[in-house]
Amino acid sequence: MKSGIIFMVVLFGMWGFFTPAYGGDHRIGLGGHYWTTVDDIDVSDIDEDGFALVVSYQYKPTLFGFQFDMEVADEQLTGQSETVYSPQAFVIVGGLIYGGLGIGIHYADGDFADEPFYALKAGLDFELLPHIHLDINANYRFEDWDTEGVSDDIDTDTVTLGLVGRIEF
Repeated sequence: MKSGIIFMVVLFGMWGFFTPAYGGDHRIGLGGHYWTTVDDIDVSDIDEDGFALVVSYQYKPTLFGFQFDMEVADEQLTGQSETVYSPQAFVIVGGLIYGGLGIGIHYADGDFADEPFYALKAGLDFELLPHIHLDINANYRFEDWDTEGVSDDIDTDTVTLGLVGRIEF
């Protein structure tokens, strides 16, 4: 574990050293996700699918970059009684076709979830006009909903399909 952390620090240090010294591409955007659970969940307070608003920031100076999203979902996600906020961070690799690894956590009813979720992301990033990007993506989230009425043998992983428009500056 310790050697893995040291390896990652050295790798990111080398990446930072060899990356050209310029501002890079900063992008902000707005979009949405359609999400659905992998398994059927037969609990009355929980929706198995729905839509969520996504606010996004992306920093992509080379083929490697970072993305930070804030997802805002309706109150029925995971059976919560209030709107659910899900901040997420991704390391992304690629250009027109890209992939990424990420981590996030749900916040609702004044509390953060007990455990974070992990995500795999794949997408297409089209430059429609100069400085205007359209991102079409799919995500697979490894989640464990800590919700009353959901048994441990139900897979609560979630699949999302997203569309985000971004402005580059």
